[in-house]
Amino acid sequence: MIPISPDHPAPEATVAPHDIQHYMRAGTLQLPTLPPLSLYVHLPWCLKKCPYCDFNSHELRAQDVPEQAYIDALLADLEAALPLIWGRSVQTVFIGGGTPSLFSPQAIDQLIGGIRARVKLAANAEITLEANPGTFEKDRFKAFRSAGVTRLSVGVQSFNDAALQTLGRIHNRAQALAALEEAALCFDTFNLDLMYALPGQSLDDLNADLATALSLSPPHLSVYHLTIEPNTYFAKYPPVPVDDDLAADMLDLITERTGQHGLRRYEVSAYARVGHACQHNLNYWQFGDYLGIGAGAHSKLSFAHRVVRQVRLRDPARYMAQALQGSALAQEVEVRRSDLAFEFMLNALRLAGGFDLNLFGERTGLPLSAIGAPLELAQQQGLLSLDDGRVRPTARGFDFLNDLQALFLPPASA
Repeated sequence: MIPISPDHPAPEATVAPHDIQHYMRAGTLQLPTLPPLSLYVHLPWCLKKCPYCDFNSHELRAQDVPEQAYIDALLADLEAALPLIWGRSVQTVFIGGGTPSLFSPQAIDQLIGGIRARVKLAANAEITLEANPGTFEKDRFKAFRSAGVTRLSVGVQSFNDAALQTLGRIHNRAQALAALEEAALCFDTFNLDLMYALPGQSLDDLNADLATALSLSPPHLSVYHLTIEPNTYFAKYPPVPVDDDLAADMLDLITERTGQHGLRRYEVSAYARVGHACQHNLNYWQFGDYLGIGAGAHSKLSFAHRVVRQVRLRDPARYMAQALQGSALAQEVEVRRSDLAFEFMLNALRLAGGFDLNLFGERTGLPLSAIGAPLELAQQQGLLSLDDGRVRPTARGFDFLNDLQALFLPPASA
């Protein structure tokens, strides 16, 4: 018998799926309309676990990835969830991981075809696939495009070989450049992922990364501050962090350089040319709905009188077995009425353009009085503006986003 420890956690329990009538019963909310719906698909395998990564990912050699068994499980999971989204159109699909580009183009074609056969995809639906330069080979991205992928997100993180080694990445600068050149040839829209505030990184190092990235004319650039997440290698063996003043200077440099190249900062970590914002992520940030399928995937689903969150089983083998039986849920919880305002603001305040006040009521079913006091306080502190019914974080609000979001936390007694 294996003892229960952090390395050998207790097996996850499954949650029995409810009949659709359970979700349709009367409740404390009255949503005037259901929000847009997205689909997230999690492919959990990587060639190597990065030391900063806290996503549900598992090391596996490319030749050992159980493509067919996992796609069968994903489609069975989707079928079991159909009653919860019946009649709703799916606006975007995001295939994330892990490293989804470990899967062959033929497998991705089968997956997208299976999704199209089961749900109503919106016309010109955005279908994003995350890709790793270390799994790139010539014409592979072209084949993903032929399979139905419309947008690629390439996880470069840095063009500096020493930094890539520190981050545990399996690719080098040359592979990253080759992958991005191929992405630009095959996709009208693609995203380039970078990280900053890396161990030992200087402002000049970041400037060099930005110069290389921007020379490739990406229509979308995501730039994330390296953070030390619990239960990661970096949490156990933390690197020397970049000090706060240097990190702030780095963010200023990112915003300045991207603006010079026609990329607008539309979200706290995202920059895009006009017409190239990630529609899938915008739906998250506008408190839209998403169904998540795959090992460890999360869902947020709205009904007339409630908002529900779900989590799938994390272990891939257990997920596959249970999904085929129509019961892959590990957790399900109805979001408390008292938490909805904070959950909405936690997302919407990440957007540079903010949100229309009417959207708050549409997505939460709550009156504006639920956020009236913290809205006024945030304005007094110079963290957001309210003009013509639109709420926007100020430059100061973006700089102190955690403080701004915390103003909307529910009272401890709620």
